[in-house]
Amino acid sequence: MSTLLYTRASQLPDLLRQRILILDGAMGTMIQRFRLTEGQYRGQGGPIDSSLLAELQSLSGDIKGNNELLSLSRPDVIGQIHDAYLAAGADIIETNTFGATTIAQDDYGMGSWAYRMNLASARLARQACDRHSTSAKPRFAAGAIGPTPKTASISPDVHDPGARNIDFDQLTLAYREQVLGLIEGGVDLLLVETIFDTLNAKAALFAIETVFEASGVCLPIIISGTVTDASGRVLSGQTVSAFWASVKHAQPLAVGLNCALGAALMKPYIQELSKVASDTFISCYPNAGLPNPMSDTGFDESPEDTARLLHAFAAEGLVNIVGGCCGTTPEHIDSIRKSVALSKPRTGPFSQYG
Repeated sequence: MSTLLYTRASQLPDLLRQRILILDGAMGTMIQRFRLTEGQYRGQGGPIDSSLLAELQSLSGDIKGNNELLSLSRPDVIGQIHDAYLAAGADIIETNTFGATTIAQDDYGMGSWAYRMNLASARLARQACDRHSTSAKPRFAAGAIGPTPKTASISPDVHDPGARNIDFDQLTLAYREQVLGLIEGGVDLLLVETIFDTLNAKAALFAIETVFEASGVCLPIIISGTVTDASGRVLSGQTVSAFWASVKHAQPLAVGLNCALGAALMKPYIQELSKVASDTFISCYPNAGLPNPMSDTGFDESPEDTARLLHAFAAEGLVNIVGGCCGTTPEHIDSIRKSVALSKPRTGPFSQYG
């Protein structure tokens, strides 16, 4: 298994030198288009066996909105979303695992399901990539590792700055389980994304390292932070340069930014990151602008708007991977792909990648 994973992933550095690679867009935005009911979240109408259906039907409490569960209960829906992004030209698709940790799943009383969600999600992404891959255009499955709804650096109680509702060891344990499921399911790389607390990200990176050491599998890693406002800092207080200094020990294949801001507001921070992370590939997948409840996707930008903005990033030589986050769709990804098709990828020494 480790040899097969390494063979697929080993193509990425050369591809990133040759052209700008395309990451997929939002999973949650696409799930919302299906307008699934509580019953459908529990497997109604899905291609699942009777024992799993019975297990899902017996769950207590409301589970509508638990998108990661859909990889088990409605794999047809998640498969359609993957296929749509791959048909739009995505080179890399993310697994449906942003919230598939015991910590996040405990909000639904489903912490014990986390490993199964990661395994199923990775297999769905792997199968979709295999359906669409050709020798001329291989496709890659990235195991999405989200930040969890609990933070190790920030107090949840404004009256007690020292309070914490999670610690490093708890985070590491949850992330380790997630990484094991993703690798077992066949992902090509791991994507630690939407980082608002660098200490949470460090727990994820430590978990990844321990799994690699124990299993003998070593996959490329992409690390993506989130600048939350015009101060240019992640929520836990670091500037982009400080964030990179905190995570570069992991020697990621790429580092970048995603979510929170649209491309227009994100550009100065990508420029900064491109300068300080000089020997690492750069990724960027912004939201489709700012939230707009009147829009079909809930965000301001049309596919053409987002594509035009990311074209400017590419024309300036800032990026190696581009895609979309909240509010983006296959239409956005198709437009982004076309807009950067003739642009050269960011260059650099990249000596650690051969």
